[in-house]
Amino acid sequence: MIIVKASESELIALVSLALKLWPDNTLEHLRAEYEELLYSERDIFYLAVIGDKVVGFIHMSLRYDYVEGSESSPVGYIEGIYVEEEYRNKGISRQLVEAGEQWSKSLGCVQVASDAELHNDGSQAFHKRIGYREVNRIVAFIKDI
Repeated sequence: MIIVKASESELIALVSLALKLWPDNTLEHLRAEYEELLYSERDIFYLAVIGDKVVGFIHMSLRYDYVEGSESSPVGYIEGIYVEEEYRNKGISRQLVEAGEQWSKSLGCVQVASDAELHNDGSQAFHKRIGYREVNRIVAFIKDI
């Protein structure tokens, strides 16, 4: 297994995995968004590749605005991470996160942050296993007027 920086040639494989993470999106929407982000200086995608198959990805960004619990700026941010189910629990996510942390560090970050939905116990447990600490919980509200 190798970790590589995503390029436009892997865009469809990347978007296909992202749709598994965020099934409420559309292929067209994510493809357009990710195609633009591939060339952003504030974002990077790394892919986990086994043979010729992309089995996971991480999307990292630099956030300059406030990040919950942060004490610095910019902060590297895990925008999304996904590994195909049959490849989980093999250290792939950890290696993707390490690549993202190194990228963040190379750009002057001293902290990396992430988030997880309140009901996503698996993601919360994963973050804690790889050394992240919980800094806040929120419940968001909205009202149509």
